[in-house]
Amino acid sequence: MTAIDTQMPARIGSLSNARVATILFAVAALIAIAKPILPDGLIRLPDWMILPWAPWLQAMFDFVREDLGLIYVTRTITAGLEFVLDTTGNILYGKHRWPYLGPISWASIVGASGVLGYWLGGTRLALIAGGTWVWTAVIGQWELAMETMSVIVVAAPIAVAIGVGMGIQAWRHRRVEVALRPILAVLQTLPFFTYLLPAVIFFKVGPTAAAVATIIFAIPPMILMTTLGLKKVSPDIVEAGQMSGSTRWQMLRHVYMPAARTEILVGVNQVIMLCLAMVVLTAFIGMPGLGAKLLAMMGSFKLGRSFEIGVTIVLIAVMLDRLSKAWIVKQPVHFEKGSPWSQRHFFLLAGIAAFVVLALLAWVVPYFHEVGRRQDLSMGKEIDFAIKWVLDIDAIQATTQWLRWFLNTKVLIPFRDSILWLPTPSAILLFSAAAYYVGGLRSALVIACFFGIVALTGWWDRSMITLYTVISAVILATILGIPLGIFASRNEKWSGRILLACDTAQTFPSFIYLIPAIMLFGVNDVAVIFSILIFAMVPLTRYTIEGLRGVPVELTEAADMAGSTRRQKLMHVQLPLALPTMAVGFNQAIMFAFFMVIIAAFIGTQDLGQELQRTLAGNELGKNFVLGTCVSVMALAFDHVIRRWVTDRKSALGLD
Repeated sequence: MTAIDTQMPARIGSLSNARVATILFAVAALIAIAKPILPDGLIRLPDWMILPWAPWLQAMFDFVREDLGLIYVTRTITAGLEFVLDTTGNILYGKHRWPYLGPISWASIVGASGVLGYWLGGTRLALIAGGTWVWTAVIGQWELAMETMSVIVVAAPIAVAIGVGMGIQAWRHRRVEVALRPILAVLQTLPFFTYLLPAVIFFKVGPTAAAVATIIFAIPPMILMTTLGLKKVSPDIVEAGQMSGSTRWQMLRHVYMPAARTEILVGVNQVIMLCLAMVVLTAFIGMPGLGAKLLAMMGSFKLGRSFEIGVTIVLIAVMLDRLSKAWIVKQPVHFEKGSPWSQRHFFLLAGIAAFVVLALLAWVVPYFHEVGRRQDLSMGKEIDFAIKWVLDIDAIQATTQWLRWFLNTKVLIPFRDSILWLPTPSAILLFSAAAYYVGGLRSALVIACFFGIVALTGWWDRSMITLYTVISAVILATILGIPLGIFASRNEKWSGRILLACDTAQTFPSFIYLIPAIMLFGVNDVAVIFSILIFAMVPLTRYTIEGLRGVPVELTEAADMAGSTRRQKLMHVQLPLALPTMAVGFNQAIMFAFFMVIIAAFIGTQDLGQELQRTLAGNELGKNFVLGTCVSVMALAFDHVIRRWVTDRKSALGLD
């Protein structure tokens, strides 16, 4: 037996992890079998054990907001932020408030974006940048898009500035990094509704609250990437800077920051994409724009118009992603000393010239300033008709009806009922047994603590419905995504195509995944699972491809020389070595599923997402925080176990 084939479990005392886990599993099974004779207090926690966390937290938030005067601080911030948002709104779509500066014609933005794209990535990127805005204008969605962008152009720079500042402090001070680490872990697993309600309560409903929620949502990756980049700076570069007599500020500005440029710009890319994703979701708190229109169209089942808006959001996401990624790889251009200013800033001047010329053209030709309703090329009604025609095809109806029946009656409902049937102690022991098998006593205690918190909130059943949805979707995504990744990894051409599809799918706003689910299955559990499944397949497929392609060629050649068949080589060499990378994809799939299950509350669920959505209407901040904590600790439980397994697996394979 080799290290590739097996990993001996670590031992605690005289019992291995596997044997202790088996004992815990057996105890959990005995408790479940004994359910008919158990007292009610051992099936679900008695009411006296469930403390009134929501009222306590609500009282604390009210004290901080009113008695300590935080509301006055936030209102002051709101005034300043509102002025900036009014300014960007006036410039981009002509918001009728002071200062009256806009709107800019769509043709001018097309020209400037085209020049920016050409400077960053050549003709192809120029066409993507300019073409995206042309589509947005001629399809009749320009004002909606500019309402969305007016928040992004404010939120993204603020999130970057705060993230870089906190990242520098975390890099300089170990205590700051240690303190930030758990906070960032929680922030990255909290459901988005938990960001929305505090923003509404402490800031004004609409763009201001949307900007605040978006900034907080987007900061964590910027902090992490800044810290990572500064830590990776080569000691040789640092030594050269110190030998030149640089001050501490000069070292940071001229040595560390340029050397960490790539990682910092990767953080900027992630901030931009998270800002776009969150701004779309802030439609729930009155943020106008593409997200609000998409929400309204989906609510009235106008799927054709929803599809058009979805395409616009995707194109903007792809454009922003490609531009920011091109910025990452673009190296600074150096000019000879004494070069003319116009030569050094040629593309800046070209962009200004394109902007001015097209602004004058728009002044002469009104179509290039604004595309009216009767002039746009929207085909929402026609798409609606085509969708309904396709869905009325007998073969498609028969297939979707059979899938809905089979999954509901044979898989989903029995699985859900089984999880809900388990006594709370039995379920916690089962989760702890799995954690003990993977990571030993510490992991088991962590998982028991996490699920104990869920039980003590009083939202156990709703949490288990959420968990059942996530597990069902991830299992189905695994069944489909891993074979697809294995197939793609064997062919360079298909690998490139499927990775491109994964890149594109990751830029889709989460609402988009609800559209095909509703179209095919209506509003039920199958639609919820299907929408999560599509979203979760992306990281599973991507990391399977990357894991298999990362297997050393020497080992696959050795397997070929030993006479292994393709299947034997896959099962005994490639997959065992690729599993740590694939586990990262599995971890991301679970995180994506927890995020998407909250979105899916829009089409009707009975889980935590539905309850979180209701808190927005009642301003129940305490309850909102409790529900968000339940989602967060369940996500963190999976994250802990998978990360521990990956660490141990890499150690066993000698990949540390």
